[in-house]
Amino acid sequence: MDATLGSLLTEPAAQEAVRVAPLVDGHDDLAWEAREAAGYSVEGLDADRASDGVEPTFHTDLARLRAAGVGGQFWSVYAPCERRGADAVAYTLEQVDWVHRLVARYPDRTALCWTGDDVRAAWASGRLASLLGAEGGHSIDGSLAVLRQLARLGVRYMTLTHNENTPWADSATDEPQHGGLTAFGRDVVREMNALGMLVDLSHVAATTMHDALDVSSAPVIFSHSSCRAVTDHPRNVPDDVLERLPRNGGLVMVTYVPAFVSAEFADWFARHEADPATAGEKPVVTVEHVADHVDHAREVAGVEHVGLGGDYDGFDHFPVGMDDVTGHATLLDELARRGWSADDLSRLTGRNILRVLDATS
Repeated sequence: MDATLGSLLTEPAAQEAVRVAPLVDGHDDLAWEAREAAGYSVEGLDADRASDGVEPTFHTDLARLRAAGVGGQFWSVYAPCERRGADAVAYTLEQVDWVHRLVARYPDRTALCWTGDDVRAAWASGRLASLLGAEGGHSIDGSLAVLRQLARLGVRYMTLTHNENTPWADSATDEPQHGGLTAFGRDVVREMNALGMLVDLSHVAATTMHDALDVSSAPVIFSHSSCRAVTDHPRNVPDDVLERLPRNGGLVMVTYVPAFVSAEFADWFARHEADPATAGEKPVVTVEHVADHVDHAREVAGVEHVGLGGDYDGFDHFPVGMDDVTGHATLLDELARRGWSADDLSRLTGRNILRVLDATS
């Protein structure tokens, strides 16, 4: 590893943690943002924006990831909920293609990875481990054959729903329709287990979480969710689900989205979406809010079952000092100041997700 990895970290425990196990972030929406803002271009993503004085277009680029201590990135490949059927499949495949082109464009900076050993090899060569995660089960258009093809293209997890129900699973932010998973939804989970794809339970209803945990024979993940006991938002994970993670072997990858880590911000954001003119002043959300969720997840699920999933380029607002992917370093330093040891931080950054990848490859 060269000295640029984690160069923004200031706390010795955090520096040692990423030396042992660089951070593997569970969710980044750069592929979607590249679609919206750059016509799926992969150019300019290796630039050191901090030193060249150019205002970055995105929250994410390869230089800032490395400076923050990130050695692995799950790139979200995503279709909006209003895209259905073959259209959703096409949107997802376009973003899979974007990740493959990203890796081909910067072969000295990043490597496409499937397994834990692939990630370790990328680290050893000083490259970012690039992994894919499909966000939203509607992307398979109700077809296990499409699911199998996504797996063959390197998609390592699929989020069972996005913001709306699928015909076979209930979402956290839609009216309940199925009471969790349907029979076909259970088949999807079993097929994902057989394919070595991680079952991602971010965005799903608590009933779907429990059903998936009942069915899955492999560790599950929450690629970008926080804790409902700290902030009562439907996108967060209830304690009775966190308590099941040790037996399953999975992990919750705590996200930084202000609406999920601060109830005050969530209330403001709902008012702002309804009528910006009357929303009032935006509440301040800080790294301390995020760290409270990480601490709670460790307390309930155990340190072996917690990771991080920032959701950069997936939301317009982030906590103060965490406005882009360099915020990963801000959080790791905060946790070190709270007394997290280098050993525990290394579990949070990379060792836990490597264990899950090893168990599902």
